[in-house]
Amino acid sequence: MNNFIYQNPTKLVFGKGQIARLPELIPADKRLMITFGGGSVKRNGVYEQVVKALAGREFVEFWGIEANPSVETLRKAIALGKERKVDFLLAVGGGSVIDGTKLISAGLLYEGDAWELVLKGSCPKTVPLATVLTMAATGSEMNSGAVISRYETQEKYAFYSNYPVFSILDPETLYSLPKRQIACGLADTFVHVLEQYMTTPGQSRLMDRWAEGILHTVVEIAPRALGDERDYDTMSEYMLSATLALNDMIRMGVTQDWATHMIGHELTALHGLTHGATLAIVINGTLRTLRGQKHGKLLQFGERIWGITGGTEEERIDRTIARTEEFFRSLGLSTRLSEEGIGEATIAEIERRFTASGVHHGEAGNVDGAMARRILEACL
Repeated sequence: MNNFIYQNPTKLVFGKGQIARLPELIPADKRLMITFGGGSVKRNGVYEQVVKALAGREFVEFWGIEANPSVETLRKAIALGKERKVDFLLAVGGGSVIDGTKLISAGLLYEGDAWELVLKGSCPKTVPLATVLTMAATGSEMNSGAVISRYETQEKYAFYSNYPVFSILDPETLYSLPKRQIACGLADTFVHVLEQYMTTPGQSRLMDRWAEGILHTVVEIAPRALGDERDYDTMSEYMLSATLALNDMIRMGVTQDWATHMIGHELTALHGLTHGATLAIVINGTLRTLRGQKHGKLLQFGERIWGITGGTEEERIDRTIARTEEFFRSLGLSTRLSEEGIGEATIAEIERRFTASGVHHGEAGNVDGAMARRILEACL
């Protein structure tokens, strides 16, 4: 294993009815701002639970953080927070609300424009934040990362601040989610694991087995998670799988990829596609294009996750990639750019952006503009 440092300070508060514990988790002397998305928490009862738990406490509400949080909206939240001298943030929502609140937490202590922080890539000086998770996908409730968009320029970049102080995970909050959101969340979780697992073989048996455990769980629970019944046990497994897929645990001492994510972010910025939906398309092109580089891990993945053991190695890899694409299709998601009406113009623009910024993504650092084009062409 490679050298690593691991520390995750976020306290997970998991289970039914845990929103009621907010008063004991948030210090009584804090000036609190609660951030929300578009209003689904009022329809599913989460807002009522939060307000009831915080009865007698003063707080300011900020609504309207988008599915792909924009700096344009977050600037308004930062201005409101500064005006009200906020010194504690509570994000109530999914990964986008939490991501946006991470930038707010940094922007409250920054004198310049918040987009400057995004371009810098990180900011360690932040106001404390906590979360009540209502959509499992990004793992933002237990990591320090965020992805922020700028709509006026169609840009989308990763940004890193601090970990949430605590996160409340009540699986019942997932019951009212539309099936497409659950499908995208399952895809997001699955690809988060692949970005840390589908790299260099032989680095760590332990990391491989932890990663494979999450992959197996997602595959097994997906049909039930997309079913009509409100299944607490299934939603518990789904929610925790999404958290553990990106809380730094399975990446200890191993190489990581993230090229699929970087390409996916561009598709979201240019076309507004949901993040998980972009990953369900791009990962297949990544595996096809980089199959030689990922040869050993593809064979391991095919055998351990899909049970593919017969045939030549190349035949096994063919079947593994095909079976992976079938899994995403079983979620009801597109796996080809053409299904979303995306073609050469977008490929050319993403190649241009990668080349202009000089990036080299992937575990081998070889996903530049030209390679991004090859990956996207393999997704047509």
